[in-house]
Formats: sequence, structure tokens, C-alpha cells
Amino acid sequence: MKPIWIVDDDQSIRFVLEKALMREELPTRSFTNARDVLSALETANDDDGPQILVSDIRMPGASGLDLLTKIKEKHPGLPVIIMTAFSDLDSAVSAFQGGAFEYLPKPFDLPKAIELIRRAVEESQREEVAEERMAAAPEMLGQAPAMQDVFRAIGRLSQSNVTVMITGESGSGKELVARALHKHSPRANGPFVAINTAAIPKDLLESELFGHERGAFTGAQTMRRGRFEQAEGGTLFLDEIGDMPFDLQTRLLRVLSDGHFYRVGGHNGIKANVRVIAATHQDLEQRVKEGVFREDLFHRLNVIRLRLPALRERREDIPMLARHFLQQSAQQLGVEPKRISDAALARLTTFEFPGNVRQLENICHWLTVMAPAQLVEAKDLPPEVGAGPADPSLARGQAPASAESAPAGAAPHEAAPVAAFVPAAPVPAATTWESALEVEAAQLLASGRHDVWDELTRRFESKLILTALQNTRGRRIEAAQKLGIGRNTITRKIQELGLE
Repeated sequence: MKPIWIVDDDQSIRFVLEKALMREELPTRSFTNARDVLSALETANDDDGPQILVSDIRMPGASGLDLLTKIKEKHPGLPVIIMTAFSDLDSAVSAFQGGAFEYLPKPFDLPKAIELIRRAVEESQREEVAEERMAAAPEMLGQAPAMQDVFRAIGRLSQSNVTVMITGESGSGKELVARALHKHSPRANGPFVAINTAAIPKDLLESELFGHERGAFTGAQTMRRGRFEQAEGGTLFLDEIGDMPFDLQTRLLRVLSDGHFYRVGGHNGIKANVRVIAATHQDLEQRVKEGVFREDLFHRLNVIRLRLPALRERREDIPMLARHFLQQSAQQLGVEPKRISDAALARLTTFEFPGNVRQLENICHWLTVMAPAQLVEAKDLPPEVGAGPADPSLARGQAPASAESAPAGAAPHEAAPVAAFVPAAPVPAATTWESALEVEAAQLLASGRHDVWDELTRRFESKLILTALQNTRGRRIEAAQKLGIGRNTITRKIQELGLE
């Protein structure tokens, strides 16, 4: 095992930690200043480099904060524990928010210090294994048996141009599978063009698919190539095909049958050298029975069908996907990646995920922005995860249109500012918590109580204040500022509500 590096100009602190860690059979290496640490890091290899680093915050020369900044620039994955006197607590919290694993206030309780160091070691080792797995399989969607069936199907179809129908719930990763089919097909060097037929108004969809000639309709001032032409020699992915208008289904069937189409307003047929992959979350057989989807088009598209499992059917993949999304979110925002505890992963693994992989991705985006510490604990997860299954329509409505799934080789979303993530995060929308409040109020009123106002107000204020204090790590003045109330008000409320 790699050693734990201890940095402190106080010999007694170094001695105590060395002896305690030795009893725990944890190897150590000690330094008296930041300069020597940085020099040793330059020459260290993978075997004798640090597993974690424990550093004092006040030392001659560069401080622990300076050391932390330089380490995170070159070794972002190295856990750093900052030791500090109580008077330096604000500085320690700043360091913590800047990437430290945890802070250890002096004088510290030795057993608790060793417990913290051991937790950092375990987390470091777990993250190393996770990173190795992702590096070894950059395109891996998951290890669950249900996903292995999908992988085998992609392999069997790798040299085929046959039409494929992908079915699965919204957010389960249908576009990602379509991209994999394209990438591993004879058309891999051609373009991959995707269109969500449910997201485009009916009047525009025909032009989007087939293009239009100049003057074909009001506003058509130039000729425009449609998606079929853009996908020439490659693959056209038609997402949510079940929502395609009936008259356009006829035009699509004609293209699939004879390989030719006409631009809107055009008179010359254009040959379509395109492989079509379609996807839907709907039951197309039922849509055919209802008369809203053409049976002949269904059979034309349904040559090979791939069913993509919902995330709740592949729970063993959730830890790997969560770590990947946390890494991806941190890269997009230019921040230190959050780590996730076993307890938080266990909570995620039991959640139903009505929004599937897309919802898990949103949760990880939210945690990257909102979780107060570098290590995400179960209590840091958004309310819907702990409160039971979320509203499926809400989960799907929050998802970005391009977010479908998650292997390490997938194209990332465009980087967005922090503020852009907050509305899309999986925090229940107003209708969700208001509906829950309405249900709770109805139950209390039905019970015959006459203090419903006071009871719900007390619970609301308690939850609001505790959440703000958690966010500010117990700093009341900062919590009051964030809540928009005075510091005297928050002090009085804490006393009245018994939150001391």
C-alpha cells in the first residue's frame, strides 16, 4: 500500500500520527514544509507516491492552503486532509470547499483522526478501482446482464445495414445505442444524424426530414437540404417515431420502400443512401391497433428490435454510472470531482429512477453544484431520492434534450454555467412539493386537529433553517443572509423551534 504523507512543522504532531498509523499498519512519510512535499511529488512514482496527504494549514513558507492549490493542479485525485487550529476554522472550510477531502481541527481526538484517515484511504482506493474500470472500458454502458444482451446485439449487427427499432423508456439511452450501432457499422465513416420527431411541429417536420425547394412555402427563400440528405452515406436516427404524424408516415414508408424521396415543393426524385434506426418509448403494436400508426410502416421498421432496459432493471450499473456522471459534471464546470459514499450509492441503488439514466445524470449534475462537501453522503442527495419515487413526468421534463445515457466514451453535453444547472436539477418543482403539502394538510385536517397552521409552519421553518445551516456548515449569519432574514430572526427561530 502507498504511504500516507504527513506535513506539519510540529514534531509532536508528526510523531503522534506516525505511531498511531503504524499501529493500524498504515505506512507513513513525514515532511516539515510544503516545499519538500512538492519536490517529493515531482520524483515520486506510482508505488511510492502518497495514498492521501495530511497537512497542517500554518507552516513556515507556503501554507497548507497553498500546498492544496498546487497539489490539486497536478494531482486532482489525491485526497488531502487539512489540519487546523480552531481559530483557522474558516480557512479550513474554504480549503475544504476548494478541494480538500476533510478538515481536522486541532487539538484532535486521535481515534477520530485515524478513522478519518482510514476513510480517506478507503475512498481513494475505491476511486482508483472505479477509474481503472472506466479507463479499461470507455464505451461501456453497464455490466448488468440486461445490458450484456444489448452489447451482444450490437456486435451481431456490426456488419449489417438492416433497419433497427430500439424500444425503451424515456431517458434509458436509446440514442446512445443508435450511435453505437452506427459507430460499429460499415457506415461508421458517414454522418450520424438524429431527429426527435416529437419535438418538431407537424408543419415543420416534413421540411426537416426531406428538405424544401426555394419558394416551396412562405419564408422558404433558399433551398434547404433535409435530414435524409444530411445523413447521406450514414445513419439517420428517428427518435420517438411513435409520435410521427400519420401523413408523414406515408412519405417515410415510401422512402424505406423504394429509396427515393422529394423535397417539399420539388419535382426531382432524390436517392436516399441512408440506414434508418428508429426509437420509441411507446407500444407501437397498440398504436397500430388504435389506427394512429401505419401497420405497414411498423413492419418495415421492425426488422430487428432492440429493447433497452430501464435503469431499475440494471441497478448494479448505478454506482459506475454515478461516478462517471460526477466526473463528467466536474469536467464541464471546471471543478474538483465529487466523490460519493457507499451509503449514498446504496440509497441511489434502491431508488426507482422513473427518468432512468437521464434522471441519474441530472442528479449528479445537481450534486456537483449543490452538495456541500467533496464526499457526497446520503443526506446530501436531493429530496426525491430519500422521499420515495419521483413523479415520472417531472423527471423526464427536467432532462436536457440531448442527454440519453452515459458511457465514458459518449459525447459530453455542452458546458453550461452553474446557474443553468439549477433549474434542470432533480429538485422537485413547485407543483411537487406543494402537492405533498396539500396531501399532508388534508390528512391533518381530516384527523380533527386544530393546530394545523402552527404544525405545518413549524415543520416548514425547521426544515428550511436546518437545510440552510447544513449548506453553510453551521454559520448562522451566512445562513440568515442566504435565507433573506436577519441574524436576530434566525437566532430567535432556532430557539423557538428547539434546533439548538
